[in-house]
Amino acid sequence: MEYHNPVLLKETVDGLNIVEDGVYVDVTFGGGGHSKEILKRLGANGKLFAFDQDPDALENTIDDERFTLIHENFRHMKRFLRFYGVKQVDGVLADFGVSSHQFDVAERGFSTRFEADLDMRMNQKDAISAFHVVNEYEEEELKQVLLQYGELRQASAMAKEIVEQRKEAPIVTSDQLKKVLKRFLQHKKENKVLAQIYQAIRIEVNQEIEALKEFLLQTPDVLKPNGRLSFISYHSLEDRLVKRFIRNGLFEGEPERDMFGNFEVPLKKVGGLIVPTREEIKINNRARSAKLRIAQKV
Repeated sequence: MEYHNPVLLKETVDGLNIVEDGVYVDVTFGGGGHSKEILKRLGANGKLFAFDQDPDALENTIDDERFTLIHENFRHMKRFLRFYGVKQVDGVLADFGVSSHQFDVAERGFSTRFEADLDMRMNQKDAISAFHVVNEYEEEELKQVLLQYGELRQASAMAKEIVEQRKEAPIVTSDQLKKVLKRFLQHKKENKVLAQIYQAIRIEVNQEIEALKEFLLQTPDVLKPNGRLSFISYHSLEDRLVKRFIRNGLFEGEPERDMFGNFEVPLKKVGGLIVPTREEIKINNRARSAKLRIAQKV
């Protein structure tokens, strides 16, 4: 089994506009597919730093003196780059999806396909797991998680059902959670709704939206002038944040304008939205929802 089949490999690395002696960062190392492609295009004096908080990803480290793998969440990118004496880089790549490995290892609890304990932690040392969210969050907290991160219309009723059922006994496994929410899983839409529920809980467990915002806010400082950001997102919550940040440097609201109606932005978009070809989706079905956006520091 492949650890992870990199999505939009050529397009994402092309987007970095690599220079041979440049310094680059792959903040979502995973199976190392994107990193290996970057290293192919770097010269002897180039450098690549990669981040991954998942201990399993460390087994994929690349034996190359130009390469350094940092076992941390990419929300700490700026701090750890400075630890290695790097203030600015020529390009940053981010593939924000869950890796195939995480989906395919049943005990990690990411996939709706397997019976497993409720976990979903990308960093298995983190204290909060899916079990904690499902069994300890207040009803209103659960509702907000399911509504905001799963965009589920029945979030309120689902949260109420979970709270009522867990009074009898803790909800420990994925099958138990499915049984608790059985009445919300209509036959034709069961897989879609389950995926939305899992997505919501996973995002909360791993603080994915907060981490994404912290990461994006660091990119203008970390990138050199004309440095590039290549970012792959997999659902609308992420893509909206990336699109808005590239457009006006904010996640919500409008930027301050001068007397002529102009405003300054730290990044500018390069090209348009890029999505996988039909051929790539046939080979790797998990690529179907990927969206690549490329930006350059002004």
